[in-house]
Amino acid sequence: MQKIQGIEIMKINKKSKKEFADITKKAQANRKEIISDLEKISSELRIDAINMIFKANSGHPGGSFSAADIVATLYFYFLNISPENPGWEDRDRFIMSKGHACPIWYAALAKKGFFDRSHLDTLRKINSILQGHPDMKKTPGIDMTTGSLGNGLGAGVGMALAAKLKNKSYFTYVLIGCAEHNEGVLWEAAMSAAKFKLDNLIAIVDYNKLQLDGYNDEVMPLEPIEDKWKAFRWNVLRINGHDIGQIIEAIEKAKKTKGVSTVIIADTIKGKGVSFMEDKCQWHGKVPSKEEYKQAIKELTIF
Repeated sequence: MQKIQGIEIMKINKKSKKEFADITKKAQANRKEIISDLEKISSELRIDAINMIFKANSGHPGGSFSAADIVATLYFYFLNISPENPGWEDRDRFIMSKGHACPIWYAALAKKGFFDRSHLDTLRKINSILQGHPDMKKTPGIDMTTGSLGNGLGAGVGMALAAKLKNKSYFTYVLIGCAEHNEGVLWEAAMSAAKFKLDNLIAIVDYNKLQLDGYNDEVMPLEPIEDKWKAFRWNVLRINGHDIGQIIEAIEKAKKTKGVSTVIIADTIKGKGVSFMEDKCQWHGKVPSKEEYKQAIKELTIF
């Protein structure tokens, strides 16, 4: 009898292992499909951003492109938001502290349905809802006006602390430009997050190593950047900011981390996706010529 039961148990275990393997394969296939979809969205957002900047004859393509994969993953995989009700109290919050990269943000908001795509043709125009830096009073879906560099994390600390005080479950995400680390106010905010144990606050550094006047190492060296954040008592993760699988995995880990805020240092490339823009300081705020625009569209149309 015992032997028979043992055989039966073994059969059940083998079946369970097979079912688990099948589920794992399906999950892996589904994850690959999700990543592929997000890569396509990232490309679409870059195309929308360069269209906006070219038509406006003004804007910041380099930092928009370096942040595209991060923004796409947040808006089309993670953020719990409602385009029909942008002010929903329980929504996740997103702050683009590097506000000059807003063309990629506007592209995501339009694709998500916060406003009609026709507005993308009005970037930086008088009376447009899409100004050169994000304005929470003009644009649906914008949680915080930014542009004065270094201030986004402090606003994020306030939002995350409010959630704790109100027993709300939403997360606050803050996208930070690497040159914002030159601003002392950023580190004041980092200290505050540690004090209040804001595990509902996730900062993501778009670490493209460049700023307006040159490479970070030439203007104001930031390394060892991981050690700096650790010294401020943050949980630190380091990833490839253009690998959507790594972005997903890092954010999932951050959301599970308790008692401490998480910063994800995402190594990125300024101008990512367009060969002549990549890792070039001059594309921080440069508008492409007609020929450059055509070439950029050609290179970005990969799906």
